[in-house]
Amino acid sequence: MPYMDPEAVPHGRGARGRAWSQYLPKAIPAGRVIRLKERSLVMLTNDLILRNPLRLLGHENEDIIAPGQFGAVLARAGVGKTALIVQIALNSMLRGRNVLHISLNEPVGKVDIRYQEVLGRLAQQYQVSHMQQLWETVLPHRFIMTFQVEGFSAPKLEERLTDLMSQDIFHPHMIIIDGQPFDVDAQKTLDELKALAQKLSLPIWFTITTHRHEAPSADGLPIQLSPVKALFDVAIALQPRAETIYIEAIKGCTLPETQPPLVFDPATMLIQTKNIQGER
Repeated sequence: MPYMDPEAVPHGRGARGRAWSQYLPKAIPAGRVIRLKERSLVMLTNDLILRNPLRLLGHENEDIIAPGQFGAVLARAGVGKTALIVQIALNSMLRGRNVLHISLNEPVGKVDIRYQEVLGRLAQQYQVSHMQQLWETVLPHRFIMTFQVEGFSAPKLEERLTDLMSQDIFHPHMIIIDGQPFDVDAQKTLDELKALAQKLSLPIWFTITTHRHEAPSADGLPIQLSPVKALFDVAIALQPRAETIYIEAIKGCTLPETQPPLVFDPATMLIQTKNIQGER
């Protein structure tokens, strides 16, 4: 029997949840069941991919960062870092790419609910009625792994990845690390993770928590990112201004001049575009 780490739960293989049930259409009466054809589901997922405003940050590379590169999402606590990183993950999952989501501060169940909620809201926004089929389509492309913060390291991650891939359980195309501390001791861990990313040719996204009272570094970057900026190829910040949360590329990617600003809707936790008059 293949080895399964009890902390590495494969939430992405047949898992079901009810968090998105509020977004489902009313049940079709018996005798009128309509099954979604495979071709229609492919068209539906392609439509969601094309409508995702986050693609505008990727330019030629739809993943925004290339294999072996680091990306970061920065924001204050509670502003929406994890929701944004989940949308980045879903954009890859909708394209059939496998995402390994590593959580250092939340249990598997809570992370799973975040995915269900975000996908449910995306489906509601774009009037997708076949939510269950869509969920079952993307779910096999995600694997949630948890660590205690103090027990996380690049060697331990590599050991678990080797177990997953050697037994053909899961082969990631992207890694997300949510909850990694960016303090004075972070440099060594990040250096080792960078070497692992390059060794395995995998892009890695991080969430970074900033604080309202902190002034930026001399280079204009948040003080958490500045000391390790050489390791990061792309950095995206959620910047609250007045009642709007703007998505700003602070390193490595820029919006086209003709593109309206990207904003983060705190009510739905989804990415939107904002025109000059401020209407979404």
